[in-house]
Amino acid sequence: MSTPRGLVLVYTGAGKGKTTAALGIVFRALGRGLRVAVVQFIKGKWRTGERTFAEQLPQLTFLVMGHGFTWESDDLSRDRMAARAAWDRSRDLILSGEQAIVILDELTYVIQYGFVPVAEVIATLRERPSHVHVVITGRNAPEELTAVADLVTEMQAVKHPFTEGLHAQPGLDF
Repeated sequence: MSTPRGLVLVYTGAGKGKTTAALGIVFRALGRGLRVAVVQFIKGKWRTGERTFAEQLPQLTFLVMGHGFTWESDDLSRDRMAARAAWDRSRDLILSGEQAIVILDELTYVIQYGFVPVAEVIATLRERPSHVHVVITGRNAPEELTAVADLVTEMQAVKHPFTEGLHAQPGLDF
């Protein structure tokens, strides 16, 4: 049997469920007594159910550091600064080794926008303590990132209620 080591997991693709999959890992890890941190790079404009619940869990570090969806932004310099601050905090969380799992929710978007260089992310993943797992979510994960990941899952939309005019629902979608 091999010695356990920290893994890099990437949940990407155009389908729904990337953040949900990462939050499932959070729930499982907390149940095992592990320390976990979640950094949300984009979400922040409205209160999600996971954020409301996470604030009640002292063993979970849950940081909502975005200002909403960047593609709806009227101030990209503010978004760039928020992304940089979120990345700096994420890097510290990863390298400290205090958390067994660090979730970087929607990191791929800030990489795509050029707010955080993919090379810097990869360098941090390579420098992390050997026991730290990192989970990255978001559409269009760069090839350089998927190449260093241990697991890459691409979510694919087969059918979605939005195409039938149904909008996101509390408890199910946010």
